[in-house]
Amino acid sequence: MTAEPVLIAAVMGGPQVLGRPVRSMRDLADAVAHGLPKDALKRTVRRVFPQAKEANEILHRIVAPATYKRRRGRLKPQESERTERLARVIASAELVWNNAQKAHRWLVKPHPELGRTPPIERALSELGARQVEELLDRIFYGLPV
Repeated sequence: MTAEPVLIAAVMGGPQVLGRPVRSMRDLADAVAHGLPKDALKRTVRRVFPQAKEANEILHRIVAPATYKRRRGRLKPQESERTERLARVIASAELVWNNAQKAHRWLVKPHPELGRTPPIERALSELGARQVEELLDRIFYGLPV
């Protein structure tokens, strides 16, 4: 149960930030391949962490602080992939909980199924994001967690 591309794009700021509508996985893949706007990363992180200090801690784990400051316009493809992955996990959590605040609390609270790591931190790696998505699937379908 992965969130729809439209929801993932909305986490990143939607067409206003991405510069184009995202209606399909192909649209999303094209946007990532061409490099997402730098602001998409900022909006994705701020979706869960409204405070700048907390947001910057996660943001700078995706792009180094000095690189982020120097970077003009677009993220590199690898940074864009990390941004999309984080947005996908956030959108999926919001879909499962059907409440953004509950989803955000769940994302930042250490979870025993993830080795007492907060899901948002685990989602920074591809394998970790898969673990979080699997956990969200189990919650969504009412399976034991």
